Amino acid sequence: MILVTGATGHVGNVLVRQLLAKGEQVRAMVLPSDDLTSLAGLEVETIPGNVLDPDSLDRAMEGVDTVYHLAGIISIAPGDEDLMWRVNVEGVRNVAAAAMRAKVKRVVHVSSIHAFKRMPDGVVVDERIPLALDNPAGTYDHTKALGTLAMLEAAKMGLNVSVVCPTAIIGPYDYRGSLLGTALLSFARRGLHWLVPGAYDFVDVRDIANGLILTKERGQPGEIYILAGTYATLPQVEDMVQRAAGIRAARVILPWNLAMAAARVLQHLYRALRAKPQFTPYSLRTLRENARFSGAKAERELGYQRRPLLQTLRDLITWRRGTQIPAV
Repeated sequence: MILVTGATGHVGNVLVRQLLAKGEQVRAMVLPSDDLTSLAGLEVETIPGNVLDPDSLDRAMEGVDTVYHLAGIISIAPGDEDLMWRVNVEGVRNVAAAAMRAKVKRVVHVSSIHAFKRMPDGVVVDERIPLALDNPAGTYDHTKALGTLAMLEAAKMGLNVSVVCPTAIIGPYDYRGSLLGTALLSFARRGLHWLVPGAYDFVDVRDIANGLILTKERGQPGEIYILAGTYATLPQVEDMVQRAAGIRAARVILPWNLAMAAARVLQHLYRALRAKPQFTPYSLRTLRENARFSGAKAERELGYQRRPLLQTLRDLITWRRGTQIPAV
């Protein structure tokens, strides 16, 4: 039996689909309040649980030999710091402790590329870069670094755990409408598009799910693997989205200082309206800073592969329009 935490999320539901396609028995740990739309019609056992509730973790891990820990909080907005600390750090420690109590044979922990220190231009970020344990760019980075460290410490205590750090995840089966997925789909609409300067590394959700399975099968205990995709600027991504959508729209690229000033004001407006921010000072700095990441270790040791970015964007648009896309 395989347990997947965070199974209703973007990566989680795609991982469940791939595991089921391999004939695996899958148990999905879900919050009582979770929307189960992303798992509808799948032959998966669901069990209520919370990474902050050790008793529920013990129940979820009964009879389990493999755990994929995906549950976490991603936020670019101020105000979510306490929840990120509890889930991304305390929750990871709880999962590691429960896995050891249950004598789980294998754990794959999903962290983030943001767990690593942000490096200056010219430095390619690989697994040798230190974790962001001091002077972090933001709370999200810090919590993902500490969660990663907690799993590495559990590995030293005998837990058979490997850690994966994906870059920016995009693609079909994005039922919740992630901030990044929503932003990319907006490029497929006609009208004037407002862009900010910057670039990042974008990776297909299906490649990440496959990378997790490869990590379970081939990854070494106590090791970190970066799962990277394709580096592209936002104008390049917009061009690809419009090519995939069969449209052409005009765009304006805001000057950096103007975009940052607007982000500082808008983040407070979004918070007052209880709306998800499209961009914040944190996200703008992320787009401007070095985003050259190496997936060479995962390719070499796991056999990890990535598909072309244009294919991912085409599949995202096709899926959003209601056409079924393979989850592999």
